[in-house]
Amino acid sequence: MATLWNKGTSATEAVDRFTVGNDRVLDLRLARYDVQGSRAHIRMLESIGLLDAEELAALDAALGRIAERIEAGDFELEPDVEDIHSQVELLLTRELGEMGKKIHSGRSRNDQVLVDLKLFLRDELQAVRGEVLTLFRTLQGLSELYKEVLLPGYTHAQIAMPSSFGLWFGAYAEALVDDMYLMGGAYRIVNRNPLGSAAGYGNSFPLDRQMTTGLLGFDSPVYNSVAAQMQRGRTERAVASAIGGIALTLNKFAADCCMYMCPNFGFIHFPDELTTGSSIMPHKKNPDVWEILRGRCNRILSCENEVALLCSNMPHGYHRDWQLLKDILFPALEALHDCLRMTDYMLQHIEVNEHILDNPLYAHLFTVEEVNRRTLEGTPFREAYRQVGVEVNEGRFRYGGGDVADLKASDLHHTHIGSLGNLCNDKIAALMDAAADWKTL
Repeated sequence: MATLWNKGTSATEAVDRFTVGNDRVLDLRLARYDVQGSRAHIRMLESIGLLDAEELAALDAALGRIAERIEAGDFELEPDVEDIHSQVELLLTRELGEMGKKIHSGRSRNDQVLVDLKLFLRDELQAVRGEVLTLFRTLQGLSELYKEVLLPGYTHAQIAMPSSFGLWFGAYAEALVDDMYLMGGAYRIVNRNPLGSAAGYGNSFPLDRQMTTGLLGFDSPVYNSVAAQMQRGRTERAVASAIGGIALTLNKFAADCCMYMCPNFGFIHFPDELTTGSSIMPHKKNPDVWEILRGRCNRILSCENEVALLCSNMPHGYHRDWQLLKDILFPALEALHDCLRMTDYMLQHIEVNEHILDNPLYAHLFTVEEVNRRTLEGTPFREAYRQVGVEVNEGRFRYGGGDVADLKASDLHHTHIGSLGNLCNDKIAALMDAAADWKTL
């Protein structure tokens, strides 16, 4: 196998297979970023005299042709090539001869893979950001559309107090604001430049790390070269934590949907084509999409623990264990994209039951409303609570004369911030705008 580190001896096939693992497949996702990092690196090398202008032009043109092949899907790692870095350098050397080998001056594969990962993760976080914003807007739209439709609220899985679909959809929209803050923090960690730290101890070449930082659009270098290499694992864990926050939000929403779709609740429905059936029970409309989504989000949540455990017992400096981080994080990111898009797709087709309160099961939903009404009229709260409790126990409790089926959220006169009658969706949207503006973080 062609390796950048070959010193005249070859690993056995068994060692190659064990140490490379799935890395060749995962490396293809880094191909465009390896070329992007290399093009910035050679411009810097020319600026400090390690390449002349003609060499820079030839190398940059060759890298451009490789980039075109990558974007066209006409790029692969050859069977005897270890990784993406080796493949790019091999192609350059084939085309340009010894000049192609100059591209590695002043860097190690350690900082090369780190910069590739950071460029990749930066794009991934930006893509997730866009998907979260799409879902946020969908949830806010549904919150406004159904803000008057009452929905039973539950605590301890028992009927508790009146909620509304506006409050429910809006809650998950605001939860995504918190998730966006976490993503912004991860983005700041990702968007710092490790290039030039080499194997972790710098370099005797007069590298211009500020130049590559600007060329690659990073906020700053990771200044200390040891700290730059220590970002391997730390960066992945920050991203895993951020996507785990989103996964937890989606997981809880999926669990709600599974429960609300149950005929015993019947709060929401989806068209038949978005549900599945049973092999023996012809009446079934199963929430398989939400169940799979719930399960996949649980797996995404495990990603941070896997990253932490993999990185927990290594001293500073590079270790081959880091390679396994891609096996953990890349599939989790792909799963999150799928889950965000599917959640939004399902919500485009959600059907809300606007007659839930026709069911006498919810007769006691308004006990707190009655206690509060009596308190406002002058009865001490504890006495009002006792009175209503007695009426419930004796089967005499009726709210509003007993006809609650036609009540709307505005009929309950909840006016404080974040209540049924004051959802504050505009203020939540402003919070999201600020949280999603990563340039100002």
